[in-house]
Formats: sequence, structure tokens, C-alpha cells
Amino acid sequence: MELIQLDPDIQAYLAASEAVDHDHPLVRSAVDRISVDHPDAYSYAEAAFVFVRDTIPHSADSGDLRVTWRASDVLERRTGICYAKSIAYAALLRARGIPAALCYQRLADDDGSAPVVHGLVAVLLPGEEVWARQDARGNKPGVDARFSLGEERLAWTVRPEFGEVDYPELHPEPHPAVLDVLKAAEDRPHLWRTLPTEL
Repeated sequence: MELIQLDPDIQAYLAASEAVDHDHPLVRSAVDRISVDHPDAYSYAEAAFVFVRDTIPHSADSGDLRVTWRASDVLERRTGICYAKSIAYAALLRARGIPAALCYQRLADDDGSAPVVHGLVAVLLPGEEVWARQDARGNKPGVDARFSLGEERLAWTVRPEFGEVDYPELHPEPHPAVLDVLKAAEDRPHLWRTLPTEL
């Protein structure tokens, strides 16, 4: 699949915003901590990925009912679903001058029912010609996502026969369908009832 950079200006994938608030002191502090042992862009991108994947539990896995959507809140509260964790990872990358995009899949149950949009991040490291998608959702039994610039190591590979889709678009900001439900959710049960089923 060829990924589509929606904004031709790479600066759009480095910008700070309301959700990807990489100018926030909490984000900057995390960047400084990770950078100490990972000074180059590649090792930093991988270390930041592992940090988000492994130290910020996916709220469905941990049972946390809080909903986060701003990168600084994800880092402060140490919780979030895939969308929120992707926003946090994008912020950590952008804060180091590494272009990061939000991108998505449409996944479903094994019989094709209960479709839901899943959030990913694409990274463009120095010297690389193509974006590489990463899945910082968090591993669990049956899920083993890894940082990779070659063969993708995402949590899930789409199954077209079940109506699953890899959306090729690389968004500078969280898709409105995603951000709107995050911001409107009173808690995770509410969020679960309103998750987008497609983009």
C-alpha cells in the first residue's frame, strides 16, 4: 500500500496543535529523558515508541475509565486508547524534529461484525524516502507490535474479506471523526458506544 501524504508541506507533520501539544512542558520533559540515552533520530524514535507502547497502558487493557486525547494528558495520566497513544507518540516525535502523521485502519471481529477505526502513527526518519507505520497501542496476548522501518510489525494485519481496511492517508492532525468522539466522551464506556466505524 502506498501511503498518501495529505499535506505536501512536511512542516505540517512537525507542527504543535491542541491535541499534538509537543510544546507542553510534560511532553518536553519526556523528550529530554528519552533523548539522554538515545541521541540519534532512529534510536530516539524507537525508544519513544517503546515508551508509549509499554509504559502507558491501553485503557481497555488496564480497565481505566478515563478518556484522554491531548498528548500531555496521555503522558500525565498514563492512560489512553490507541488514538490517544498515537497522538502522544506523534508529539514525542515532532518535538525532536521527526515528522509524524496520524493514520488509521478499520478493523472488525472475526466474523466481520463490530467494525471500529484503529489509530496508528507514521514516521519519516532522516534519510528515509518512505513513511513507516507504527502501532503504539500496547501489546497483550495475541498482539506483538514492534518498531520497524522495513516490514510492518503492527498489532493487526487487515483482512479485506472481513471488511477491514488500511486507510492510506497520512493526516497532520487527528481525524475529526476520532478527535470529536474523544473530546465528547464522558468516560470510556461512553467512548466505546461512539467510536467511529469507518472514515
